[in-house]
Amino acid sequence: MDIYAEVTSRIIDQMEQGIIPWQKPWIACGSAISHATGKPYSLLNQMILGRAGEYVTFKQVQQAGGHVRKGEKAQMVVFWKFIEQEDEETGEKKQVPFLRYYNVFHIDQCEGIEAKHVKPLPETAKADQTAQAIMDDYLLRSGVRLMHEAGDRAFYQPSSDSVTLPHMAQFAATAEYYSTAFHELTHSTGHASRLNRLEKTAFFGSEAYSKEELVAEIGAAALVNHAGLETAESFRNSAAYIQNWLKVLREDKRFIISAAGKAEKAVNLILGAEG
Repeated sequence: MDIYAEVTSRIIDQMEQGIIPWQKPWIACGSAISHATGKPYSLLNQMILGRAGEYVTFKQVQQAGGHVRKGEKAQMVVFWKFIEQEDEETGEKKQVPFLRYYNVFHIDQCEGIEAKHVKPLPETAKADQTAQAIMDDYLLRSGVRLMHEAGDRAFYQPSSDSVTLPHMAQFAATAEYYSTAFHELTHSTGHASRLNRLEKTAFFGSEAYSKEELVAEIGAAALVNHAGLETAESFRNSAAYIQNWLKVLREDKRFIISAAGKAEKAVNLILGAEG
């Protein structure tokens, strides 16, 4: 049986049943967030604050009946505030942005106040011997670096030839962890030193970027199937992900067939069967 033709056929069958909602397969963590709202700070403020967790103002700590420990230093959070100004000559009013800041403390710097937005991690995904062996073997042969971090991103970075994944504990299902890992590893096969598939001019949302996402997800679906981990839920989520990218390509299913051929070469490289 041609696994790529079979996977591709089943993906198309799934998509022909209508719109499939995609679900992010991991729980986000590792962001600096506001204790008051539970919302993550902007990327700039994430960089300024430097570590994950909840942050509070001095006033918020007091209102909660707690206190900042003696000697602890505050950090800045910056934001834009728009102030209305009137042009002296024309009388025209316009909104002018001004950069403002306020001070916050990490909740660990405080006493008498507890974090309230911590999401418990699923911790239900488990290491699978077959899938892990495939990953470890490819990483050893290719030299691709694999890193895990508590966060909300999974990505392959060609410049460092490295894959970054959320921790396994953030995933609700074993199949979804390995599907995500295989997706990023499939991207890595496109590096110039391997299959030389990645286009330098590709940008998010472009046709080239969309085609590469199809290759990576078909490769992931095939590898999850090969490892014996496929579930109805994991396959449906792969079909949903592919369906999303096909919208960029005007839902032309011929792109799936083209991507499947490239995915086959990528998977063979990962499995060490490219010869």
